Amino acid sequence: MPCRLDKFAWSVRLAKTRAISSDQIQKGKIRLNGAHVKPSREVKLGDEIQVIKNTATFTYRITQLLGRRVGAKLAIDYIIDITKDEEIEKLKVYQLAQSNYREHGTGKPSKKDRRDMDHFLSDWQED
Repeated sequence: MPCRLDKFAWSVRLAKTRAISSDQIQKGKIRLNGAHVKPSREVKLGDEIQVIKNTATFTYRITQLLGRRVGAKLAIDYIIDITKDEEIEKLKVYQLAQSNYREHGTGKPSKKDRRDMDHFLSDWQED
C-alpha cells in the first residue's frame, strides 16, 4: 500500500495537520532520506524521515505503512526514533538559551499592573 510523505508524517503525528505537513516538506523542514523532496513522494519501509526543529534534526525510521491517522500511543508502532543524542542536546541547549532570554516578569505589564500604574499616575496629572 503506497503512502505519500505528507500523509504519512501527518498520520504518525510528526505534524499537527496535513497542510502543515505539506508546508514543512516544501520548506525542507521534513526530509526523506536526507533529501529535499515533494510532499507527494511515496515512502517505503526502511526509509528515514528527518524532522528539523529549531537547531536539532530528529530522525525516524519507517517500520510499517499505514492508510489513516492513528493515536499518539499507536504511532510508535509505525516509526522508530533513531535520533542521535547530540541532536537532543542541541535542542536542550536551544531551549535553555530561549528561557534565559529575559527574566520572568520583565515583559509586558499585566492588566492589573497597568491599572495600578494608571491609578498612581492619575494623582500626578493636572486638571
